Amino acid sequence: AALSCRYVLCEVVSEDPRCRQCIEDRAVGLAVRDAVGRVHGDYGLACCSISFTVKYLNAYTGTVLLRCRKDSYRLLCSALPFVRQLESRNQRYPCSLNTLHVGGTIRTCQKFLIQYNRRQLLMLLQNCTNEEERRCVQKSLLSCSLTEEQSQSGDEEDDDGPE
Repeated sequence: AALSCRYVLCEVVSEDPRCRQCIEDRAVGLAVRDAVGRVHGDYGLACCSISFTVKYLNAYTGTVLLRCRKDSYRLLCSALPFVRQLESRNQRYPCSLNTLHVGGTIRTCQKFLIQYNRRQLLMLLQNCTNEEERRCVQKSLLSCSLTEEQSQSGDEEDDDGPE
């Protein structure tokens, strides 16, 4: 049987615009492992490290998808608020990770992200000051959907939902 996993969808929140350039798999992975080690010690780090990986990352939107074993996702999630910075090329950028969703498959996280982005865009739409801005946001809203190609992603492991 396939190892039961959980996917944790997060966003990187930072005041520093330069932080975006260091949002990369390695930096995020190290920051998360460091936080888990500080909060839960060696035992927690060992539990979380089994099959832990950064599955998806979008530096432009600051979206990160982490995968871990189902039996250790609570340990992982409880340590995420303690991520304080990302480090890249000996530069440190203060930031935090905001957990958006925990799902049993990548697909459920994708669906959540689409709804989440749609809500964010709708809030932007309400704050538009002119017709040009409004048109741009509406165009973005229309593009918020899964394409056929994305929906065929073969990474469905188990979908028994979060506990």
